[in-house]
Amino acid sequence: MVTKENIPEKGAAVQKDMKSFAIIPYIPGGLVDPKTLHKIADVADKYGVKIIKLNSEHRIGFYGVKEEDIDPIWDDLDMEPGGFTGKCVRASKFCIGNSSCKKAYQNTINIGLKIDEKFHRMKTPNKVKIAISGCTNSCGESNVRDIGLIGTPKGWKLLVGGTCGLQARPGRLLAENLSESQVMIYIEKILDYYVEKNLPNRMGVFIEKIGFERFKKDINTSLY
Repeated sequence: MVTKENIPEKGAAVQKDMKSFAIIPYIPGGLVDPKTLHKIADVADKYGVKIIKLNSEHRIGFYGVKEEDIDPIWDDLDMEPGGFTGKCVRASKFCIGNSSCKKAYQNTINIGLKIDEKFHRMKTPNKVKIAISGCTNSCGESNVRDIGLIGTPKGWKLLVGGTCGLQARPGRLLAENLSESQVMIYIEKILDYYVEKNLPNRMGVFIEKIGFERFKKDINTSLY
C-alpha cells in the first residue's frame, strides 16, 4: 500500500536567475480566510517580496525570495509548504462545488480535502495531479488530470490518464455513479497499482502501455 514515506522536504525552488527562490505555502483547494491572507501579506511586506502570484493550482506563491529569508519566512508563515515538485501526488485542485455554485451537483470541497489529507505528497513513479469538478463544466479541469472527478446527479464520474501540455490527452472514464467513499477506494487502488507496476511514465502513458481494458479490469478486480 502507498504510504507517506519519503515525503519531499520543505524548501524552495531556485528561480531563473539562480539566486532567488520561490516558496509556495500549502492552501488546500485555495480555501483561505482573511486572517491567513493578512498574514501572507504581512510576511511578504516584512521580507520585501516583490511578486506574489496566484497560480493555476489555487496556490499563492512568493517569488524573488532571498536565500537567507527562506527559513525566516517559513517560520513567520507557520504554514506547510505546498509547492512540491517531483514524483509525488500533488495538492488537489477543485472548484467551489455545490456549496455555492448553482450548477454543481456534488460537494467538491469535502472530497477534495479528504483526498488531500489521504494522498497529498505520497511518493509515486511520476507526478500525479488530481482535480475535482462539481459538474460537467469541469471548472477544475478534471478532464486533463491524471485522476479526475466530475460530479453528476447520480454521483461521481472517475476519469484517468488525462493530461494537458503539448501532448494533451483527455482522461478516460473508469467508473461512474460513485459515492464519496467509493471514490476514495478507487483512488487508493489506482495509486497502489501505479506504484506496484513502477513504470516511470505519467498516468496516461502508463495506462496506454498497460492497455486501458487491462488497467480497468485490474483495478476493478482489486476492489473485491
